[in-house]
Amino acid sequence: MPINLANKSQIIEENKRGEKDTGSPEVQVAMLSQKITELTEHLKINKKDFQGRRGLLMMVGKRKRLLEYLKKKDVERYRTLIDKLGLRK
Repeated sequence: MPINLANKSQIIEENKRGEKDTGSPEVQVAMLSQKITELTEHLKINKKDFQGRRGLLMMVGKRKRLLEYLKKKDVERYRTLIDKLGLRK
């Protein structure tokens, strides 16, 4: 389930830290969150897609590790990102 180019550039634009930033933890977490949302909707329709479910679990784990890294490095950036994306209610 690839994210289309318009959505991808919009997500990068909203979460980048610098001029040419595309790989900061904030951008990566935002991209993973979008993919997780889309894959969750797919799995609601296709209940027997077990490989998709495995991919979803791996994405959730990667996002969790990135958030832990960001929390360890800079708590303020972590809190800002959590509020912006609506995670950890």
